Amino acid sequence: MYEQISHSLLNEILNNLKTDISKKDLRHFYTRLGANYYAIHSLFETLYGGREDFKQQAQHLVETMARKYIERPDHLKDLDSEREKDHNWFLHQKWVGMALYSNGFAGNLNGVREHLAYFQELGINLVHIMPIMYCPEGRSDGGYAVSDFREIDSRAGTLEDLEHLATDMRSRDILLVLDIVVNHTSDEHEWAQHARNGDPVYQDYYYTFTSRNVPDMFEQSMPEIFPETSPGNFTWDEKMQRWVMTVFNDYQWDLNYSNPAVLIEMLDVILYWANKGVDILRLDAVAFLWKKIGSTCQNEREAHLILQLLKDCCQVTAPGVLYIAEAIVAPVEVTKYFGEDAVIAKECEIAYNATLMALLWDSVATKNAKLLTLGIKNLPVKLERATWLNYVRCHDDIGLGFDDRDIFAAGYEPVNHRKFLIDYYTGKFDESHARGLPFGQNSKTGDARISGSLASLAGLEHAIRSGDQKAIEDAVKTILLLHNVIMSFGGIPLIYYGDEIGTLNEMEFQSDPNKAGDSRWMHRPTIDWKRAELRNKPGTTEFAIFSALKRMIAVRKEISVFEDYNNRELIDVENPHLFVYARYNQMKPTENVFIVSNFNNQTQYLELSHIFSGTEMAHKRLVDLYSGQSPDLFKKTLVVPAYGFYWLREMI
Repeated sequence: MYEQISHSLLNEILNNLKTDISKKDLRHFYTRLGANYYAIHSLFETLYGGREDFKQQAQHLVETMARKYIERPDHLKDLDSEREKDHNWFLHQKWVGMALYSNGFAGNLNGVREHLAYFQELGINLVHIMPIMYCPEGRSDGGYAVSDFREIDSRAGTLEDLEHLATDMRSRDILLVLDIVVNHTSDEHEWAQHARNGDPVYQDYYYTFTSRNVPDMFEQSMPEIFPETSPGNFTWDEKMQRWVMTVFNDYQWDLNYSNPAVLIEMLDVILYWANKGVDILRLDAVAFLWKKIGSTCQNEREAHLILQLLKDCCQVTAPGVLYIAEAIVAPVEVTKYFGEDAVIAKECEIAYNATLMALLWDSVATKNAKLLTLGIKNLPVKLERATWLNYVRCHDDIGLGFDDRDIFAAGYEPVNHRKFLIDYYTGKFDESHARGLPFGQNSKTGDARISGSLASLAGLEHAIRSGDQKAIEDAVKTILLLHNVIMSFGGIPLIYYGDEIGTLNEMEFQSDPNKAGDSRWMHRPTIDWKRAELRNKPGTTEFAIFSALKRMIAVRKEISVFEDYNNRELIDVENPHLFVYARYNQMKPTENVFIVSNFNNQTQYLELSHIFSGTEMAHKRLVDLYSGQSPDLFKKTLVVPAYGFYWLREMI
């Protein structure tokens, strides 16, 4: 969009570009910058227009984008052009992801590179490698306390190792996802060290205060993230003689985005990794980017403006790169991280569907889909050119942040229901086979979250130890039932490493003083590759899970209505144990697929009239696309086995 004031400033900026920039071939850069600059200028002015150094900072912003464009390798610029022509490429149903720690998966980045065939064997073509940037030993928060944004932690490998891995992945059509921790740094980061040494420039990179007056005002409205292990939101730094905002842990200092220098530094970091061959950048803790007295300091409007600005700038320099919003917030808030546009994602193209994940675990515990159905009904519709990242487990805990109104509507009392879920997944409930641990317990409120591997929470650990073959079979069915939903729901399914072979809890973390206080380490496994070979041995749980997921992924990739264009419709059925929805193609109804999932441990039935009219069924038969077989029917009643599911299509 052309607007005189912004483009007058842009002309001034371009005229003042440093010689080493202006002499380069910037034709594509100038085209994209011109197309996006009105939005960039508007956002930058809204955030920082009142500052005396606004013009200098705007100049610095453009020069940062230009330098990173100059540094961008030609093959990545070619990829940018390809993706610009096919701008909906990431909505295709062919994408299936896996999230992993490089050290736990295969020792380091070179180990991951050696196992690329494993991903292809399963059907994985998007790999999220958890944080690998340099972090302090023992105070890393699992990699999210970064002390150098441009260096790989030596335990993971080197920059050269990453570039080789990215090249090999690209040759196999596998996307690379990496984390950028945008909300905070380690207190050992260079910026924090300068601040500690009294440099006012870098003290302004963080929220630091000489007295408790301002922190106490913040504390009146800010919740505690880790109330037991890291209470409060501020930490006294003895050397600096100042209070510093530390929302997560006392060694993680929150960045001050009201300072434009911080935003430009972090944009430089984002583009640095984009130029290393990263396809998708997961932006960590985006809900916390803007701090305001009198608020929770989460989901503020300015946080969204920052993300919009980062996205517009990235579209100028590296338009083929996508963002994932790591915003584990209420359903009404999470869709806002796609952006405000009616169609196009102007913040992040991808967001975690934490609501679906938590609701799935509720259904496993209750053996019904009442709350799941209600919660999904109230999940706001996403933008057309954005997509969910659907997952069953991840490196983090399971939160129970359901809407109380939905809990009441499902027939439960919120406090008691959450207590039941905590008891169920920590094995305290008599009928539960789950084996998890609480995380983030709040002794004041009784609230807690859940840690544990998928297999152990689904009952496989208990079943194996008790030697109960029926319980083993039920646990495997539960694991597949959950994956059936994330594969068919709409979005990119993300498998957590180890879940594809039924990895159980690892309790060795309890003997490590740096990990013992954090139960999440029980589900951050080290893969035993000898055991992983059992995926090829019929009769083992590893084979049962891996082979079924492999088939599920292969079938998913062939079903065109599984692409993500908001083409899903939830179907109300009388049976509360069933979760039923349709994936449809309005232009080709014959391609429609109906997903039926039974969360109960007993066989259930569904009258087909809930899905089809009688005339539609008269001369057609149903096929379960997953198994390739006809489902169990009695007249016009569908019979769904315990923990079973169908992907149904009408066949003439």
